[in-house]
Amino acid sequence: MATSESTRTLFDDEFLKKLEYLNIISKRQFAGQWKAERRSRARGTGLEFADSRSYVSGDDFRHLDWKVYLRLNRLILKLFQEDEDLPIYVFVDCSQSMNFGRPLKLDYSRRVAAALCYIGLANLDRVNVVAYADRVKAELPSQRGKGRILEIFRFLSELSPGGESDARESFRTYCMRMRRRGLAVVISDCFDARGFEDALDVFRHFRHDVFVIHIACHEEQEPELNGEFTLIDAESRTNHAITITSDLLNDYKAEYARFCRQIECYCRKHRFGYIRAATDFSFEDLILKDFRQGRFLK
Repeated sequence: MATSESTRTLFDDEFLKKLEYLNIISKRQFAGQWKAERRSRARGTGLEFADSRSYVSGDDFRHLDWKVYLRLNRLILKLFQEDEDLPIYVFVDCSQSMNFGRPLKLDYSRRVAAALCYIGLANLDRVNVVAYADRVKAELPSQRGKGRILEIFRFLSELSPGGESDARESFRTYCMRMRRRGLAVVISDCFDARGFEDALDVFRHFRHDVFVIHIACHEEQEPELNGEFTLIDAESRTNHAITITSDLLNDYKAEYARFCRQIECYCRKHRFGYIRAATDFSFEDLILKDFRQGRFLK
């Protein structure tokens, strides 16, 4: 079970009100875009005209263009754009490094994941949730419809941090199974000794759209340390005795900023969506920022 906050606190009535608010705002601001961005290339029986061709035996006569028949005495079939729901795969990093910050990075990630899932469910997309660290730790199979949000709350509430991060192996294992192409949303602090860019390459190989929500906390961005410390790696448990000075802190901040830019540049290069989110930034503002970027709608 979650170790930091109870389910009631993480997903209380106030949280539900915010979810419904986000759903209403997203529908107002992006009316028509959700389905428009999810159209398949197939021709079918949707509402939007796409093309026409000559009638052949067995075609649905309800889609004949009778105006053309009256004018040209030819049977022409109207073709329409077929709408297809897009599978959404939400990957939540549950490695030990997510057990840090106030609020904890994992708690913030769970709220963000729940909000994105709720909006996806409300728009009748199929939502899958995957928890990973050095492997796929747990997964919730495809859910559809707002009524399934409580099942997603339950799944997210039971996640707990632990283990080293091996995102590449986790993503590869998941994608190697028979999966439809869709949108992979990765919610993570992107700390991975094996390289986070290599992990995201897996989704490129399997031709998924990708949206990265890079979670950071104030304690990582602006650490307030001075003096003698023994620093212990949260995942490998290696430790280093160190004297922290203002110059060293400045060097650390510059290196952390370089790390974040590296992840962002990789995402921009490959046309992935990317947002960096500090845990003291309201999750509802973050979600609306996602939508304004447009990438989450694709």
